[in-house]
Amino acid sequence: MPLDLEEQEQLDQFKAFWHKYRNLITGVLTAALLVYAIYSGYQWWRNSQAASAAQLYETMISAVVKGDKEQSFQAADDLQKQYARTPYSAMASLVAAKIASDSGDAAKAIMYLRWAAAHASNDGYLALAKMRLVSQLIEDGSTQDSAEADQILKETPVKGYEVLWYERRGDWYLAQKNTAQARSSYEAAWKQLDQAKEFPEEARRLLKVKLDAVGGLAK
Repeated sequence: MPLDLEEQEQLDQFKAFWHKYRNLITGVLTAALLVYAIYSGYQWWRNSQAASAAQLYETMISAVVKGDKEQSFQAADDLQKQYARTPYSAMASLVAAKIASDSGDAAKAIMYLRWAAAHASNDGYLALAKMRLVSQLIEDGSTQDSAEADQILKETPVKGYEVLWYERRGDWYLAQKNTAQARSSYEAAWKQLDQAKEFPEEARRLLKVKLDAVGGLAK
């Protein structure tokens, strides 16, 4: 059916508009589709990575249960190299550090804890890695290790884990034979317990033992 004059005018206007702005419109649509494709692809990749990392972590746990240290370490190393952005890599490094520490290999334990402290994406794993690293460094006892522990403790505590920071600072001072500062740090940790209801009871008792050992709470 032939177009009337008004319809023909609208069509001509649309053609003129399209001719003038078609490159811009096409570019915007292409960019939008590209962003969506990238986002969808990233989501798929992240889910795929998480699934693969979970399988490898299960392999590691099976090795731990069997007492196969070498396979456990290998799985932790593979998770670090292949799936560093997933929580499983930090989890595996913490487990590997515990195995190494229990085996008397402090150097390997420190290596795994340093990696977890540098790469953990979860606040809980990050705080645990840093505080376990501090404990291992204090236990190792060298001047260099003590300086590294001191540097970590000067960082801003991970939110929600201030108790651990203060307690480890007390441990550090105690290792330096500075009882007064150790007591002050343990007291600060004890006072923070009111905001840390989830703090394990066993850990509370241990902190109280440490505090009592350096003179107890100030009167």
